[in-house]
Amino acid sequence: MTSFIALATLLVVVAAVPLVLPLLRRPVAAREDTDQRAANLTILRDQLAELEHEREEGSLSAADFEQAKKELQRRLLEEASPVGQTSREIAASRKTALLVVVLLPLLALAGYGALGNPQALDPAARQPAQRLTAGDIEGMVGKLAARLAENPDDLKGWLMLGRSYKALGRYAEAADAYGKALPIVEKEATLLAEYAEMLAITHNGFSGKAGEMIDKALKLAPEDPQVLLLAGAAAGERRDFKRAVAYWEKVLPQLEPGSEEAEALSQALSQARAAAEAPTGKTGNRARPQSR
Repeated sequence: MTSFIALATLLVVVAAVPLVLPLLRRPVAAREDTDQRAANLTILRDQLAELEHEREEGSLSAADFEQAKKELQRRLLEEASPVGQTSREIAASRKTALLVVVLLPLLALAGYGALGNPQALDPAARQPAQRLTAGDIEGMVGKLAARLAENPDDLKGWLMLGRSYKALGRYAEAADAYGKALPIVEKEATLLAEYAEMLAITHNGFSGKAGEMIDKALKLAPEDPQVLLLAGAAAGERRDFKRAVAYWEKVLPQLEPGSEEAEALSQALSQARAAAEAPTGKTGNRARPQSR
């Protein structure tokens, strides 16, 4: 990173050179004007010497000499004053050039620090992320389970473990982990739905505790699509197809038209509607879409 800063500073200084040179270079007009003033001053001094010579010879009276001398002095002051002004302008230009050379690299580095990405200069940060294998994931989940065995009061850890087991398809272990994180789970509808789903898979249905979790989730978030999907599945399992249709009809507008989920739910809705309209005992297969 140090070499990058040094190189960037050098490049900024090089870029500043074309801006600085005109400020350091004395303008041609100023040089010509100065040369002209110097010539004029020489002429005026010669005229003053000539006036003094004429006074000494007696060809010029004292009064005329004083009047001519005052006029020459006035012209001398007029010629000398602009030179001092030009010198001040040149000095100001040189100060401006110095400020440009010093401040431009500092402002560039400050701007990069504020708007750029200094971490990208770290070679380690530019290395591609290592892809995790299934064995790596299993190993991490195993370490988490071992840590929780020693610290069973870590509710967030149990929730993380439950979701990890769910992702790995280890549903019974997921249900157990969700249960140990219950004080957190019962405060959020989506977590209650996840727990209910694991219980339904491992206990072959929504009866019992799984149904209780769905009821709690509905009270917390009656419009949540995941909760409504599971509530519809639970209602279908109880052969309450009208209620299942009511739940799923709320979910369908929230799904992307033509998506796999929308197609599956539409099919389940058709079956649920047919079952709800069929005579008792002829409901056919129960509709139960996959939860998201």
